[in-house]
Amino acid sequence: MKSLIVYVSGHHNNTEQVARVLAKNLEADMKNMVLDTADAHNSYYKTLWRGRPHDRWNVTKLEQIDSKVLAGYDLIGFGSGAYYFKLHPCLFQFIDRFPPLKNKKAFIFTTSGLTSKFFVNLYHNPLKAKLQSKGFDVIGEFNCPGFDTFGAAKIIGLGGLKKGRPSVQDLKNAEAFAKKIAAKTNS
Repeated sequence: MKSLIVYVSGHHNNTEQVARVLAKNLEADMKNMVLDTADAHNSYYKTLWRGRPHDRWNVTKLEQIDSKVLAGYDLIGFGSGAYYFKLHPCLFQFIDRFPPLKNKKAFIFTTSGLTSKFFVNLYHNPLKAKLQSKGFDVIGEFNCPGFDTFGAAKIIGLGGLKKGRPSVQDLKNAEAFAKKIAAKTNS
């Protein structure tokens, strides 16, 4: 089964750590939607907080991922960190660019400072709905604690939430998730 991991990882590269483990275990190709500078990062979230659309992210890497390329993959993992209770909009923009696909399996993986089921659903449900609207069969979801120093997390968590995360055990959990996904796709 040919697999691809598409992810957005910035801030502390928590999501990239998980993406690398998943890619290794699924023998998947990886495409990172590299973000622009910290200035753009902060500017975007100030704009998001006020509810206005953004325009400051560097999505050139995103645009280099041709939607036709997806046709060559059977399984695609979509990953992002959570930023102010949402996954990165770059991921949604990418999905919006391609037509509905048939016979494609997908999974979602995220990293976040807040990891209760309530928050994970808040992060995952919009992406899951978007993927299903494009014809994907979403076969799994994974959330991993990630070091979070964004916004209030820096103050509330005395320098951040989930310091030292993802941990070795978190990455082992990601490996176990990859094995479950592999088993689902090979059955």
